[in-house]
Amino acid sequence: MQWNLRLRAAERGIWKSAELRRMLARAGLEISAGKMSSWWAGTPITMRLDDLDVLCSVLECTMNDLMSPEPDKVAARRPRATEAANGEHAGPTSGADPGAPAVRPRLGAPRSTPPL
Repeated sequence: MQWNLRLRAAERGIWKSAELRRMLARAGLEISAGKMSSWWAGTPITMRLDDLDVLCSVLECTMNDLMSPEPDKVAARRPRATEAANGEHAGPTSGADPGAPAVRPRLGAPRSTPPL
């Protein structure tokens, strides 16, 4: 998702995060300076729906105005067709070293049982 908070705030004449934080406080949402900084500087990892509701109210916008989908990023996370055809999984190590063998589970004897 593309986070558009600063753009929406600028459209309302809000140029500083402290100003938006004061407006949110007047609307009943008290947030820390650190949380406001993370919202202002980049895309928040998580956000409560109640907080999003107040933010949209203060900025007189909708969630769709604050967030835009990025389908290209989603498509980039999917395994390539050749990997899927070969039964390979695109995991955190895929692409790290193209010459390294793929990690596969061992088949055969089960693990031993723990001692009594």
